[in-house]
Amino acid sequence: MSLVERHSGIALWRQIADQIRVAISAGEFDGLGMLPGEVELAKRFAVNRHTVRSAIASLKKEGVLRVEQGRGTFIDRRTRLRFPVGRRTRFTAGLAGQTQTRQGLLKAHVTEPASKPVAEALQLPIGAPVHRMDAISTADAVPVSSARRWLDAERFPDFVDVYRTLGSVTATFNRFGIDDYVRVSTRISAHHASPQMLDDLQLSPGAIVLQTEAVNAELDGTRVEYSKTSFAADRVEIDVDHSARQFEGDE
Repeated sequence: MSLVERHSGIALWRQIADQIRVAISAGEFDGLGMLPGEVELAKRFAVNRHTVRSAIASLKKEGVLRVEQGRGTFIDRRTRLRFPVGRRTRFTAGLAGQTQTRQGLLKAHVTEPASKPVAEALQLPIGAPVHRMDAISTADAVPVSSARRWLDAERFPDFVDVYRTLGSVTATFNRFGIDDYVRVSTRISAHHASPQMLDDLQLSPGAIVLQTEAVNAELDGTRVEYSKTSFAADRVEIDVDHSARQFEGDE
């Protein structure tokens, strides 16, 4: 861990929280399973103890740390869910065996003209009508991902209504005669969670999310879905599956 950068536009406590998070992932504190005391951390980062406390409070809220009164600050090593991304990627089937319950909640939807990125992903003309759906997925009642997806509104006119009834993207596609679809591309990136993402996934400021930008298509290559899904990085790890196993189930 190194000194924080002042006047960088990023709060000092957030920089400290990020550095502690990275250090934990690298195994820096594996020997004791706990952080140094506040005084030592304050000296290490050249900040006051209040700033250190704010960083620790943030990581505690995320579930990365736990504070035991009179004993110290311990690393809370929760097992992350493994989400496989392969040729057939389905939320429910991908987490099968890891959680008791998995559920998708539709937050909002709108029919809008396709922007250039959406049109290119779905191979539609710019401005063509598309459904935009925002949904949160939970595992054992804990939010693990927030997704925004786009679909051709002319081909799937009442997709949202059917999805509301069935609660499954895969089952909804089946209603429209699509028995199978596969992943065409996946791009993975990491970001600080936006204010909306903090609220959706119940995270604290400074939390990191892993985002997948994906395109799904029928077996003949016809594009059916473009999506951006953000996963809480402290709850989920993304496993790119090179074996191309086929996960059957709903999303």
